[in-house]
Amino acid sequence: MNKDNVKLAIAPIGWTNDDMPELGKENTFQQIVSEMALAGFVGSEVGSKYPRDPAVLKPMLDIRGIQIVNAWFSTFFANGDKAKTIDEFINHRDFLHAMGAKVIGCSEQSLSIQGTTKAVLEEKPIFTDEQWRLTTEGYNELAKLAAEKGMTVGLHHHMGTGIQTTEEVDRFMAETNDDVYLLFDTGHAYYSEGSQEKMLAILTRYLPRINHVHLKDVRDEIVDQVRSQKLSFLDGVKKGTFTVPGDGVIDFKPVFKILDDFGYKGWMVVEAEQDPALANPFEYAVKARKYIRETAGL
Repeated sequence: MNKDNVKLAIAPIGWTNDDMPELGKENTFQQIVSEMALAGFVGSEVGSKYPRDPAVLKPMLDIRGIQIVNAWFSTFFANGDKAKTIDEFINHRDFLHAMGAKVIGCSEQSLSIQGTTKAVLEEKPIFTDEQWRLTTEGYNELAKLAAEKGMTVGLHHHMGTGIQTTEEVDRFMAETNDDVYLLFDTGHAYYSEGSQEKMLAILTRYLPRINHVHLKDVRDEIVDQVRSQKLSFLDGVKKGTFTVPGDGVIDFKPVFKILDDFGYKGWMVVEAEQDPALANPFEYAVKARKYIRETAGL
């Protein structure tokens, strides 16, 4: 891939999980960002252990050669919580802008079951037409607010939410303006659709509107357990649904080729939540960096 177009980041969720704070509670912020840099990454997303004052956070990252590239933001438009979502988004946007990020990755969390005990493959929410209208109109507003700071908004399609499947991504993209982007996640696309071909189809279809890429791999045998035992999303994570690129079933060579041929410019972020007690975060970060270097030439 073209090194002038693409930079590599890694998310702190491999070290400490914001949805399940007991996973990696022993790992400190200083350890996380130091190991990211040591593994060869130059960007990071934001976790719960990160200081939220740019004056404190930025020097700690600058000395390690790490840049903030994005941070998760939950929206609740389908629930009707527009005013609260907009207000919190502006604060989130301003924090990321102060940190030099250009992208704001958002997930529509109304009715989400990703943090519950519900079976993720059987009980995901289905939005009504009215909930779709509220969501897409809300995202059109977020895009305008992001543009005020020279930033863009990307929807993170996610397991257990109302925008998970190919059909749901299609509807979201069709009903939002062209300045609303997609945060493409290899792991969630594969997990939802069950095949490399369908995952790549989403990537190819929305290349002009992809502003951020999450690289995560999937273990089919764990997905099979999640399906047969009707497990929750978080149960699957603890068992090892996700792993770093090169350690699961996804072939990332066509992912990198499709992005490179199109001329994708932006960040690719290794984001593979696992139980740190079972998958040493630093070892897996090094493994991911080596695989991407050998496979994508970055």
